[in-house]
This record gives sequence, structure tokens and C-alpha cells, in this order.
Amino acid sequence: MTTTVQDFPEVGEIVIATVTRIVDQGAYVSLDEFNNIQGFLHVSEIATGWIRNVGKFLKAGEKKVLLVKRVDPRRSEIDLSLKQVSSDQKKKKLLEIKRGEKEEALIENMKSRVSLSESEMTKLENVLVDKFGSVYDAFSEVSAKGISILDNLSIPPKALAVIAELGAKIQVPHVEIRGIFEITCNKSNGIEIIKHALIDATANKQEISVTYIGAPKYRITLTAPNFKEAEKELKPILSAVQDAIEKKGGAFKFTREESKKTREG
Repeated sequence: MTTTVQDFPEVGEIVIATVTRIVDQGAYVSLDEFNNIQGFLHVSEIATGWIRNVGKFLKAGEKKVLLVKRVDPRRSEIDLSLKQVSSDQKKKKLLEIKRGEKEEALIENMKSRVSLSESEMTKLENVLVDKFGSVYDAFSEVSAKGISILDNLSIPPKALAVIAELGAKIQVPHVEIRGIFEITCNKSNGIEIIKHALIDATANKQEISVTYIGAPKYRITLTAPNFKEAEKELKPILSAVQDAIEKKGGAFKFTREESKKTREG
């Protein structure tokens, strides 16, 4: 995997750094992603309020997610902040690092199992990055949708077999949202009306299941890569079922249940 080493981070960038030395005024750190160049975390940027002892907040050798506040390449100075990093920024950065580590492991595993030259391996990586954005995302897509998504790409058959095997071991992160339909229809064929409304609204959608709980309740379960996509998928289904039932004089109610999110494996 070819990586471009950037000499200095940009102001506003979120970085991973290792604490190297504690001083009264703060702490010196090395930036893991920038060839371990040195930065400084001033005591005023460690936490809110007055800090008497920096050592109570930081320990030499530990890693921190920091915000780049100021960069002076001429003087090799980088000022950082810990307290200005939000929890969402921290989670996103740690996930990015975790994926990077997994991607490196996947590439090394492929290299050890597929007899490709260095140029062939580089070409393979470029093909996957051009199509999916990253090697890790390519393997995740294979895990979720199967090896057929690599059809028509210039990938050697021996590499395809290894990609399929390694991709199958990746646990693709997803979310699950559930809810309860309460549907009644007093017409003589009310049961059939309800049945067809549910079937028509969810037809050809493998990620959605509807189960009968007991009159008048039905549970819908929907899985998707993230909550945004799940909500986007659920909205038209609710509208379709409600419209179909109410047009026949029936009653419709939907109640959300607790959502779930799997961890990335």
C-alpha cells in the first residue's frame, strides 16, 4: 500500500498523538501519522478549568486524539488541543485508525497468499481503491454483497479467491430498527387487505422482515449500514402500508422499538 507522508498536519485537523514528555506547562507529543514529528499540548488546552498537575490528566506513552490549533512549519511548531475535540470527532478518528490497521492486515495477508509481483499488487490495490474508495471498503462490500461485485474488474482469478475468503470473515457493521404495526380492517376480507398491504410494501427487500405477533400487531425489522439509510428505507414503507389500509377504511398505527447497532468486526 502506497502512503503519502505529509510533513505537517493542517490547522483544524484531528490527529492521533503519543505523549512523550510531561512538563509544567503541558506535554510534548509525537504525531503518529506524520512521521512522529513533535507537537505541544499546552496545559490550557488539556481540560477546562485550572490544572494543578498535568500528570493527573496525561501519562507518557499514552495516545490521545487531538485537534491541530496552529502550525508553523518554519519553526517546526505545532500547537494542539485535547479539550476542543468532541466525542464524535474522537470516535470517528479512532474508527479511521482501526480501519487503517485492518486494511494493512488484509493487504499483508493477501500478499502472503497470492503470488503477485509488487507491480501487480499495486495495480490490484489501485483497482479496488478506484472502485470502492479504499481496500477495506472493497472487502466490506464483498462481505455484504458477495464476490460478484468485483465482476468486470481487472483482478487475477487467484486474487479473487483470496479476497472472497478474507471478505467473508469481515463482520459488516449495520444497524437494526424495529417497530410495531397495529392494523385493523373491519371489511369481510380485512385479513387479506392487511396481508397484501404488508407484502406489497416490503416486496423484494431482503433486509426487511415482517412477523405476526397477534391481532392486530405485526413487527417490522429492517437492517441497513447506518441509521440514515435505515430511516430512508423505512419511511416509504410506512407510508405505503398506511395509505393501503386507510383507503380500505382500516386503522393504522406505528410504534418504534429500541434500535440496535452492531460493532465493526
